[in-house]
Amino acid sequence: MAETKTRPTAASVDAYLASRASAQQRTDCRDLMALLERVTGEEGVMWGPSIVGYGVYRYTYASGHSGEAPVVGFAIRGRELVVYVNAESDAQRERLAVLGPHRMGKSCLYLKRLADIDEGVLQQVVTASVEGVRRRYG
Repeated sequence: MAETKTRPTAASVDAYLASRASAQQRTDCRDLMALLERVTGEEGVMWGPSIVGYGVYRYTYASGHSGEAPVVGFAIRGRELVVYVNAESDAQRERLAVLGPHRMGKSCLYLKRLADIDEGVLQQVVTASVEGVRRRYG
């Protein structure tokens, strides 16, 4: 069975931001980090080389594969920030409808600039996702 590569490391979040982020992205990342810390009560740590994660939960699939993942996190992907959240519920889709410009993958919320979105709605999306993960996985 393949080993999970994305796990907490001792790498520096500040070094990651300095190496990847534009000036605008660094500002947005700092604001996003404050929001994620406020919601989770956790400090961000590097998960693998490119994800800043907050909190941790353990999962086990029906196949028996298990591992750990951050409760919520973000990464810099080119010109976009990606926030890793669960947003599949109807309530989450309603929040996303009023968030502002974004793209949504299965669990990837792509944002170009925080100034373009409603940060209060983003906090609601993150809070609901964190509560859902904690409810499901403890």
